[in-house]
Amino acid sequence: MLKRLTIYCLLHLLALPAFCQYYLRGEIKDEHKKPLSSVKIFVHSARTLYTSGSSGDFGINSTNLYDSLTLSLEGYETKEIKVKTDVWQTIVMKLAQETVAKNRPKLISITRDLEQTGKPSFTVSNETYFQLVENDFIKTTGYPNTGFSLNVNKASYSNVRRFLNMESPVPPDAVRVEEMVNYFNLNYHEPAGKNVFRFSSQLASCPWDPESELLFLNVSAKKLDLARVPPSNFVFLIDVSGSMDMPNRLPLLKAAFQLFVKNLRNIDTVSIVMYGGTVGIWLPPTSGAEKAKISKAIEELTASGDTPGESAIMAAYQLARSSFIKGGNNRVILATDGDFNVGETSEKALDDLITKQKQSGVYLTCLGVGMGNLKDSKLQTLAKRGNGNYAYLDDIKEAEKVLVKELTQTLYAVANDVFLNVRFNPATIKEYRLIGFDNKKEAVSDPNSDIEGGEIGSGNSTLAIFQLIPVLKPGHLLMHDTASIGKVSLRYKVPDDSTSYVLLESLKSNYQPIDSVDRELKFAAAVTMFGLKIKLSPYAANIDWPLIKATALTSADEFNYMQEEFLMQIYKAQKLYVSSKKKKKKKDDVPGK
Repeated sequence: MLKRLTIYCLLHLLALPAFCQYYLRGEIKDEHKKPLSSVKIFVHSARTLYTSGSSGDFGINSTNLYDSLTLSLEGYETKEIKVKTDVWQTIVMKLAQETVAKNRPKLISITRDLEQTGKPSFTVSNETYFQLVENDFIKTTGYPNTGFSLNVNKASYSNVRRFLNMESPVPPDAVRVEEMVNYFNLNYHEPAGKNVFRFSSQLASCPWDPESELLFLNVSAKKLDLARVPPSNFVFLIDVSGSMDMPNRLPLLKAAFQLFVKNLRNIDTVSIVMYGGTVGIWLPPTSGAEKAKISKAIEELTASGDTPGESAIMAAYQLARSSFIKGGNNRVILATDGDFNVGETSEKALDDLITKQKQSGVYLTCLGVGMGNLKDSKLQTLAKRGNGNYAYLDDIKEAEKVLVKELTQTLYAVANDVFLNVRFNPATIKEYRLIGFDNKKEAVSDPNSDIEGGEIGSGNSTLAIFQLIPVLKPGHLLMHDTASIGKVSLRYKVPDDSTSYVLLESLKSNYQPIDSVDRELKFAAAVTMFGLKIKLSPYAANIDWPLIKATALTSADEFNYMQEEFLMQIYKAQKLYVSSKKKKKKKDDVPGK
């Protein structure tokens, strides 16, 4: 009897741990003490996978007092630790080295092994712009290879128009020539079959320099049929802080979103996160069929309070993830003057924040509004890092262009990480200069900077323009040599596919006088000269207003209201800049000065 009792007690003691319950609790943070959500937590004893919550917290039942965990999150180093399950755990995860590299300042264009230096610039009022360094002429013999990121940002043109309409000089760093040219979606040609892109090139005489040539590189993206594209999950992230309480800010955005809502399909979903003083879900995920409900929610927005941009962005992404449509178009649309004054406010901090968020597969579109405190640099940072684009709305016409007429171009991506590389032939091209696609000063001066591709939307035509100095006189290459002047490689990825695709093309010498090329390319040359002129570019010394006007007048489409409006902007700018120059000259001529 005693023996049986002893055996029973031993068995009971051995079995006791199996019935013990411990509650392993804790939090996971990054090195800056920011909570990390969606971290995968593998519990070794149970061989079970858990994930951390939105605040980085977790709670796991365990039958063991001691256990081992493996933690993993994209962009971070995998971490394996031993834990005591009845003790609160505070776990810190480090960024992976490749992520650290990605977070370094990014270049828009790059010529390998070429030493570059930054140049100072200035800002205006309380608005902020990145200090840009213009691309210089490069000798092909030493540096034949150059590359640049393609995107569909078009904010610069409408922002420049805003300054000119106010009869105010434009801050030079607000002028991004490639965005001004691509505002007009010039020389579009539909790609053949199922191709994502169609590439073409044209060599022409340079209107402002008879010793140079212009090379037009044209990348046209395929068009999506809106009736057939997958359902969309849109999250409107709307700034309703006190700074938005002006007619050209929140009221303009409300009118813009009302136009957008009219084109929603029943299969689309819309949510609204508003931030101003506090952050809140103003409208939970709602079907596009309920247009009246969505419109009412937009109309009832009012402006007040501070601008907690950081927490608002995190809330919008969290909501986008919660209503994520697999295989669909998932996108946050941020609408603001960019004046973040609560939480992380620097470009670097916002850069890091968005880099982490875009891993969720959610795109970001930024809509800027307002004047006097527009944070153009912050919105550029957010759009670039969020795999998205940036537009500036100066009036309701621009809102209609961006959100209605060019809806698929703005909000439906056909390619990501788009990067164009050009290798010029030193036997035919002596020097070259990429016009626009200028780099931020801090990216140029950072030796660790690398280049990052951009996003291209449905039906976009992207033009890049080089000014070339040929070995022979302009136009002579065609008579003496039909060989290639260079080669182009277009690298890109398609949404939901990590595969990199490459399109290879040869650049042939198809030289024509500028008056003989497609009129839209000639119009692009006019916009280029205009941009260089108001940018006060040192490369605009031979560009005068009569030349800009003559080139634009002989190429603009009289039935295209945007091109006709551009002609008016030329006259406004000439009046403003010539007048300013005369005033400065009179001031300089005053005796004793």
